[in-house]
Amino acid sequence: MSTAKPIADHKNHVAGKDEKKDKVGGWIGVGWKRVVVYVAVAASMFLLGLIPMWLKASSAVSQRDAAQHELQLSQIQNILAGATIDARRGEYEPARQMASDFFTTLRTQIDNYTATSAFTPAQRDRVRPLLTQRDEIITLLARSDPAAADRLSDLYVSYRQAMTGAQPAAGN
Repeated sequence: MSTAKPIADHKNHVAGKDEKKDKVGGWIGVGWKRVVVYVAVAASMFLLGLIPMWLKASSAVSQRDAAQHELQLSQIQNILAGATIDARRGEYEPARQMASDFFTTLRTQIDNYTATSAFTPAQRDRVRPLLTQRDEIITLLARSDPAAADRLSDLYVSYRQAMTGAQPAAGN
């Protein structure tokens, strides 16, 4: 009699261990739930780290676009300034080529009604009248006429005023 009880207790003890193992350490139980929780936490942390990077990247894109816009405006103004300087120095052919490039670029930007245009609608309206001087200035430069330098200087001043929205001085 004394031996029967310990065997029964041993069987119950072993059976209890197996039940605990299935509940705690089995492949179907809590182990997979922990893995899913860890993966979800890791994915959440990754996404939380991604948000500041995305905000920083979109800010950088905005700054780049603004810088490219300013660069386009500067390049257009520099072409006209170069033509004016060349005409003042008596180098009429390079001045003619640069003036032609200026007018071509100006026409392209005026006709460009998309977001990539260098001009705002107000600037576009203010620089449009400058195109009327194209043929006369190109002809003066082609003839190597010294009056072309003064006309280009006046055009340069008019362009700068149009870009800033300033009204021409009383003498102009």
